[in-house]
This record gives sequence, structure tokens and C-alpha cells, in this order.
Amino acid sequence: MTGFIYEKNEQDIVTITMDMEGPVNTMNEKYMELMAETIERLESEKDSFKGVIIASAKKTFFAGGDLNNLLAINKGDEEEFFKANEINKQYLRRLEKLGKPVVAAINGAALGGGCEICLACNYRVAINDPKSQIGMPEVSLGLLPGAGGVVRTVRMLGLQNALPLLLEGKRLKPERALKAGLIDELADDANDMIEKAVKYINANPEAVQPFDVDGYKIPGGDLKNPNVLQVAMIAPSMLLKKTKDLMPAPKKILSVAVESLRVDVDTALRIESRGFTSLITSDVAKNMITTFFFQLNELNAGGSRPKEIEKTKVKKVGILGAGMMGQGIAYVSAKAGIEVILKDISMEAAEIGKDYSRKICDKLVSKKRMDGAKKDALLNLIKPVEKDEELEGCDLIIEAVFENIELKKKLFKDTEKYLTKNGVYGSNTSTLPITELSKAVSKPENFIGLHFFSPVEKMPLLEIITSHKTNAQTLAKSFDYAQQIKKVPIVVNDSRGFFTSRVFGTFIDEGCKLLKEGVDPVLIDKLARMAGMPVGPLEIHDEVSQELSKKVAATNRDLDKMIGQEFSDIHLSSVEVGNRMIDEFGRGGRAYGGGYYEYPENGKKYIWPKLYELYHNPEVNLPHQDIKDRILFRQVIESLKCYEEGVFESVINGNIGSIMGIGFPPHTGGVFQFINTYGLNNFVKRVRELSDKYGSDFEVPQILLDRAEKEELFV
Repeated sequence: MTGFIYEKNEQDIVTITMDMEGPVNTMNEKYMELMAETIERLESEKDSFKGVIIASAKKTFFAGGDLNNLLAINKGDEEEFFKANEINKQYLRRLEKLGKPVVAAINGAALGGGCEICLACNYRVAINDPKSQIGMPEVSLGLLPGAGGVVRTVRMLGLQNALPLLLEGKRLKPERALKAGLIDELADDANDMIEKAVKYINANPEAVQPFDVDGYKIPGGDLKNPNVLQVAMIAPSMLLKKTKDLMPAPKKILSVAVESLRVDVDTALRIESRGFTSLITSDVAKNMITTFFFQLNELNAGGSRPKEIEKTKVKKVGILGAGMMGQGIAYVSAKAGIEVILKDISMEAAEIGKDYSRKICDKLVSKKRMDGAKKDALLNLIKPVEKDEELEGCDLIIEAVFENIELKKKLFKDTEKYLTKNGVYGSNTSTLPITELSKAVSKPENFIGLHFFSPVEKMPLLEIITSHKTNAQTLAKSFDYAQQIKKVPIVVNDSRGFFTSRVFGTFIDEGCKLLKEGVDPVLIDKLARMAGMPVGPLEIHDEVSQELSKKVAATNRDLDKMIGQEFSDIHLSSVEVGNRMIDEFGRGGRAYGGGYYEYPENGKKYIWPKLYELYHNPEVNLPHQDIKDRILFRQVIESLKCYEEGVFESVINGNIGSIMGIGFPPHTGGVFQFINTYGLNNFVKRVRELSDKYGSDFEVPQILLDRAEKEELFV
């Protein structure tokens, strides 16, 4: 039997067990029918029971809204959607005003609409399972909690405590949810949870929501309180700084939260419905739902992994190079419970690499997000070494040394023999072709590219690159390792620069090209951020360092000669400007004392004054929209070329990779979803305008022309 199962026990307590068709309970049309029937029955029979427990027969409590249904809502459907949402909220309002105690028995994850159901109960008991998550992450999908989540959290917790939960879309483990006030009590297991629910019902026969009691005061106060008023006045400018006004959801959440303080509960809920309706048909919501839910879930479910190959786990990983990348890979691997052999040219260098993990752990311990035992366990898994022999028995070795092809090949030859039978050898190279590197090993079929992003412990993406000889088993093992260390894996085929480095290079190159054209350097970086990039191209070039770019460019020129390509010619402006900064002025980037920016020890960075003398032309006055479009469109065009050339075979890899690896604006849904939303023919027209004004970097790729002619979206 599926649905909402209604049972009353000998103690006259009703349990509503949600067991909808499918793997999870979700807010869809069937839910509306079931909730309507349940509320009407509870109201008609409320004199015959003491209280109600809302429980779940699934592994999770409730998954939230049906995003397929939400994605299908289009402009013109707003009135119908608003009415349906109001009906849904009325059921929850009637539940919390039942006149009998209602307890949410939270056995697993309660996210989005699931959390909102819990908030509409009088009491919330959750099993203390660290794998469970409780919260309202709608903002990450371009939405707001539309089933009462904004109104109830503000009234229960106060504006100051509610806003971080709502604006950041926090997913909390039960212990943190208890501290935040989203739940009221923790339970050890299912039996303990039900016992505590029953205890509450017996102790509170006439339970009501606190905010429905006359004279109730919102924690922290309402807008008459100076502190609350100050939050309401300052928050908009802080949001604007963070979102660049490109994300409507946070702004709408704040508006609804503040407005809810001025009115009664039922009016506030109606205001919330209006806000929810205004977001549901927006391009941003559709982009973010498409990419961050459907496409990301498909990737995480193994969309790019070879099928019918048994899943594996890495037990022992060897990491060659304990520098910035190697030490980060060591940390995330040990965090996943993997034994790590961290090798460098000296024991001192290897120990320094391990210290990186120690510092991260110390910070987590100080913030009470890790205990001492877990810290010790993690650090004990990392063994610094200087001898190759210590790699014996590794089922995965990852090379993470400088981008020098001969150095890498020597390491491969020296250490491959220490792998277990059918062990995988991975290179963390960001640009060098995997097929060429694999020539140094005896089993090229077991060789693969594993391109991490810095800082490794924070960046969610892992770009997996297959060579022409990499077999399916090696790809599957690499994909499994990525998921084992909690990374999002995208899979690309071998090519110079692969996908992310190649496209990222165009971002920096376009910034340098604009600089050469005389555009104010401050304006270049500011407009890039206004377009949605996390930092400007000159800022990020300083962070990557012109010095590193120069070395990589030299390596690529040598490789071009070796294999007869012209890859080093695609980022000419950044190479020219970067080399001039180093050769003439000794400015190699932030790590080298400064680049385009000066970095005072006790102050904010500022543009190196000499840069204006070298490049700025006050008479140059390019339209701001042109600058923003050049910065974004250049990356999109390069992504189209990658797709056209077969660098990757899935639009999903392009969308996820562009956002998580390059920093492409999240509100767009990624490079290909950006084209879909812009309109293919409109995009072609705009690219041609940019090409006419700014040159061949903006030529329209044939794949775009073909798709536009057929009006065939990139999906």
C-alpha cells in the first residue's frame, strides 16, 4: 500500500506514515491529494485522538518539491501556480492549527518542502544520524522556500538567525539543526524517536504554534527593534555585493522575510507565495534547476562512468609531489579514509606537505567541526616519504609535480612498478596531453589524467582525462575514486588543455587583450565580476601567477614543436602581457611580490600604478556590455569548439565543468545552458556583432550555426 498511511494505536495517537510511490516522498500532485484527504480526516476525527505523528516509510523523511513539475511552469502560468501553492500552504496551516499536538518524526533527510512540513508541526524529533540533512536549500536552485519556510523560520528563530539558513541554503546535520532551532530534540534510533514524540504529545495536549499565541514576540524583535531594523537596512547592500544583482532568489527571500515582520502570519504566507511564484518562471531558476539538480545528479549517479563495471575503492594512494596540489590531494584522500604515501625529493619537503593537512585539521578542531580523535586518525593515514620503494602496494599513484613533460615521464618510468596489478596511474597535469605522457609507462591502458583544482580541499570538481588507450576499467576506477573523495567528476577526452584549462585560458587572455586595447584595468576586473565571474581576469592571473603562465607557455611551445601543433598560439595576449610584466618589470604575480596589483601587507590590494602608464588609454570608451559579453562569450565560444572537436561528448560535462572548474556564472547554468537561455539565433547574432568589432576570437563555430538553424538546444 502506498500513500499516507493512517494508523491510530491503543494510546489514541495517530501516526501518518508517508509512503508515496517511488523511492522518496515528494511534493507533487499526488501529495496534494493525499495531504487534502489526511487533513480532512484529522479534522473530522480530532476528538478521538490525543495527537499526531508525521513519519516516513522511506529512508529519507521527505525529499521536497517535484522539480520536474516546477521546471514545467512557464511564463503565463503564474496565476494557476500561485493558486495551487496557496492551497498547498493551507493544508500545512490547517495541520499546525489542528488543536492537537503534531510531531514530525524525522528519520532521515528533510530538505526543502520536507523541512517545511516539519516546521508546520508543533514539535520536531530527528534521529541523530550524521548522514541526514535538514534545511531549505531552495536558494541554490534559484528559488525560495515556498511552503511557509521563510515565514515560519523568521517567526520561530528571528530575522537574524533565520536569514543565514535561508540565504545560504544550509543543509545541516541533525546536531547542527538542533542548535540552529530547526528541530527540537534528537533521538538515538527509530524507537527512541517515536517514544520522544509520544512523550511530547502526552505532555502537551493542547499544543499550538508559539506564533499563533496572542502576545507572541519574535526572537530578537520585529522592525521596531533597532538591531533588527539595522539588519534589514544593511542586508540588501551586502546581498548586492555578493550576488551582483544576478541572483533574484536571495533578494526575494530577504524581501519576504522582512515584509513578514510587518503583517500577520496568514498575510505573510501569501506574500511568500507571491515571491515564490515570481521566481519559478525566471530564467535563473530554470538554469539552476537544470544544471545543479538534474544534470549534477546525473553526473553523480555515474553518467560518465562506464556501465557494467563493478565499483571499486582505493585503499592506498601514492602522491608524487608534496607541493600545493599534492598536499591538497593527500588531505582529501586521507579524509576519505584512504592510506596516503606522500612522496617528495626530501623527507623535509614531504613533511611540509603533511603539515598542510595538520593546519586544516587544527582549524576545524578550533571551530569544533572536528574532534581530536578524527584529526589524529586522518593525519595517521598520511605517510611522508622520500624513497620510491615506499609506494609499493599502491592501487593508485597520482603525479602532482611541475608541468615539465620530461620530468613527469621520468617519474612514471621510475614508479610504475610499485603499483598493484591493474593499479591506476594518474597525472594531475592541467595542460599536457595524456596520450603523450602515457608513452612513458608500460601499461598505457591503466594511465589517465586526474586534473584537480586549487585549493583541492575546497574546489568540488575533478576533471578526468582519458588518453587514446585508457581502458574502461581505468576510467571506472578513476570515477569511483573521485566520488570516494567527494569530488564531482567530469570526463573529457585527451586534448591540449583539455576543457577547463583551455577555456580558463581564454578568460585570462580576453582580460589581457582588453588591457592592451587601453581599457582601464580596474574596469576590466569590475565588469567581469558584474557579469558573474567570481574574480576578474587580471586578479586571477595574479593569483595563478604570470611566472607560472610563462613556464607553462614555454612547455607548450616545446610540445608544439615535438608533436607538430600550434596550441600555444591560442592565448597570445596573456602570454605577451605576462612575459612583459616579468621580463621588463620583475612582476610575476602575487606570490612573487606583485603583478597587475600591489599587495600591501596591511591594506587592500590596488592596481600597480605603472600599469596605467603602460597600457591605459583614457580615450578608449568601450560599451560596458561589450566588455562583459567579451569576457563571457569568449569562454562560451571556446567551450563550443571543445564540444565540436570531441573534447567532451556531453553537454552536462561542459555545464558543470564550466561552473565548478572555471567559475562561469552559476546563474547561467553553465556555458551551454547560457546559450539555450540567450536563444541560439540571438547568440549567433551577438557573436557576429562582437566578431565584426573585436576580431576573429569571436568567429561563430559551425556547431552553433548548425544548432541554431535547427533550433536544437544544447541538452
